[in-house]
Amino acid sequence: MSSRMLPALLLLISLLPSPLTPRCEAQSGKSQTLTEKTLVVWASPENLKQRGGSALTLDDNAFHFDGIVFGELEPACWMAGSDLFSRTQREQATFPKETAGPGTFVQIAIVYSGTTITTYRNGGVYSRHDVSKLQAFPDGSVVIIGPRHVGNHEHFAGQIDDARVYSSALTQPQLKALKPDVAGDIRPWAWWSFDEDSAKEKTGRFAQTHLSSGASVKNGRLNLDGRTGGLFASVDSKVAQQLASERPRLGNVRLQPPEDLILNYHLMHPGDDSLPGDPNAAFCVDGVYHLHYIIQHPWNGGRSFSFAHVTSTDMLHWTWQTTKLQPAFTGHGMFSGTGFLTKEGQPAAIYHGQNSGRNQIAIAKDKAISGWEKPFPVNVRNPDGTEVQMNHWDPDCFLIGDTYYAISGGENPPLMKSKDLRTWSLVGPFLKHDLPDVAKGEDVSCPNFFRIGDKWMLLCISHDLGCRYYIGDWDAKAEQFVPETHGRMNWRRESQSLFSRESWRADFFAPESVLTPDGRRVMWAWCATLDRYDGHMSDLTIQSLPRELSLAKDNTLRIRPLRELETLRHDPVVTDNVTVGHVDRTLLVDRTPKGQKIVDLPSDSMEVQITIPRQEALGKLFGFNVYNDGNGNGLPIVFRPETGMLRVGTAEAPFRISDLSADEDVVLRIFIDRHVVEVFVNDRQAMMAHHRDYKGKPSLTAFTIGAPTVLKKVEAWKIRPTNEGFRKAMESRVWEPQTR
Repeated sequence: MSSRMLPALLLLISLLPSPLTPRCEAQSGKSQTLTEKTLVVWASPENLKQRGGSALTLDDNAFHFDGIVFGELEPACWMAGSDLFSRTQREQATFPKETAGPGTFVQIAIVYSGTTITTYRNGGVYSRHDVSKLQAFPDGSVVIIGPRHVGNHEHFAGQIDDARVYSSALTQPQLKALKPDVAGDIRPWAWWSFDEDSAKEKTGRFAQTHLSSGASVKNGRLNLDGRTGGLFASVDSKVAQQLASERPRLGNVRLQPPEDLILNYHLMHPGDDSLPGDPNAAFCVDGVYHLHYIIQHPWNGGRSFSFAHVTSTDMLHWTWQTTKLQPAFTGHGMFSGTGFLTKEGQPAAIYHGQNSGRNQIAIAKDKAISGWEKPFPVNVRNPDGTEVQMNHWDPDCFLIGDTYYAISGGENPPLMKSKDLRTWSLVGPFLKHDLPDVAKGEDVSCPNFFRIGDKWMLLCISHDLGCRYYIGDWDAKAEQFVPETHGRMNWRRESQSLFSRESWRADFFAPESVLTPDGRRVMWAWCATLDRYDGHMSDLTIQSLPRELSLAKDNTLRIRPLRELETLRHDPVVTDNVTVGHVDRTLLVDRTPKGQKIVDLPSDSMEVQITIPRQEALGKLFGFNVYNDGNGNGLPIVFRPETGMLRVGTAEAPFRISDLSADEDVVLRIFIDRHVVEVFVNDRQAMMAHHRDYKGKPSLTAFTIGAPTVLKKVEAWKIRPTNEGFRKAMESRVWEPQTR
């Protein structure tokens, strides 16, 4: 996407000179910041189905980039790529499709002039759009060919004959006059012609150019394999080498999220890109909560996966422990599973072993989980001793009476049982039947099965549609789960795919839960795509706020934020009986109305609770806007009576005010943590959203359509940060697994 995989945004400060440090400059001897500029490349795509690589990118190492990107939003189309699409034309249905095949080179140029960005193909206008302002690229920015930006996973596949950057906006005639491998009348700011089979930059500005594996120069052309191949140019040799050394993480370069993406009270990974971030193996033992989550990391020249381990006494303040469940110990990578307690009360984890072909079980050496016994595979046998042919992925294990049961991933997971965790026999299908609102082909993955009230709950995902759950009964005689109801916890945003994993739609994904000593069932989920708009998964590895799950008297699910969050509140502001004036429907436009301010947001770490009498809210189209810029732009929260939906951002989930009892107020709780916002309403619905443009917009507004609405009470609190352990772990990196 034109936003980057966010934690891999920054090159390590320890490897980069200070912004004030003199740098190697062009032959003119003067440093230069580029704002108006021109990117030009002669490129030949290897195939027209590739998505999201760049033929030429200018990157400032601090989250911003401009690039000639191919096929990211619209297949086979060129576009002006940029961080978070901030300078990208998103509507591309009218863009001409590229037709050039291997060996056919086209000149693609992007001109940045004033507030206009124009893309040219072979000298003809391809697209043109206006932006609010251009991005300035300071001295010390890097040039990349292949990946879209620093740390990106998508790579351009094909050949580059010539690539250059100009420090001014060239005209159309000037572009038409350019020829590959010929300097021309206007001196490039940076230039690679790949003559003499060299990747050397020709002006001398970039003394250091390095190629990653998968890239080579031959016959005067740069060849890129579309998987790992890239050219990386910097004024600093160490930076260029590290950029080129490894994909997608930059070897041992110590990357960290930029400060404005570090959350205050959500649990997030304190290092570089690490996806997937599935939470796993949660326990509460002797008053200490243990949670694990997956991190991806280098391993023996490739990639593998470990379980990072964090501990807490309140599920809010976390401390990172040494990573024990990692391939250097287990002999395989760690894929999703769950935690459970053995009959003896010992913590144990069941998970899928990467490339082992089996689900695995590891048992902790002690209740402090200071170490683990060597894992062993879950081997399931038929009565005749032959191996059962079954799916092996995303397992769960649970104890009923004195029998261990385990399930594995699948459309209807296989159920197996054991008395000792070593000898397993197949029982049969886990689900007695499925339910009508489950789409055919939805898998049960990342499962977690537990008692809740007088019922049983299966918390899981389907990979295509995200987090969901079943509530029902356990048939002890048949040894099957009998689901009665099914619900969802993940809701599609408008930018996300309707159908498949080719474009992920999982803002709420891969759940895990734990039972607290006082009997509460608390869950987390990985916010897998929350900050992404292109169908790719996020590298930020953010976990949702802990949610308490319970059943109402009618056995419907109740979801409320962890009650310990209330201990973080301070500096309360309370306003009673706020009247919100109405807006005429004829004035509505595509954005929310400007509305009226109901509360200041003096901090980017807040909780706001709004209480509205049911009768005031009934039948009205009304809502709120977090981080309103004064013109209706921000993050909208809208109650829609005509559809019975709650809208947060561009996602909608079922919630009907008319379903509340006559004496039940609407209670909306909004948790604001910088760019992440979580919304809970009447313990019946919960949603998440991301709003990158949060800085400098310190207000929450309200609006109502057709008739005024009286808000019974508006309460706001600042929330104390809980990320001290995160910041310590950024420095200590105690969690970092072995790489060999």
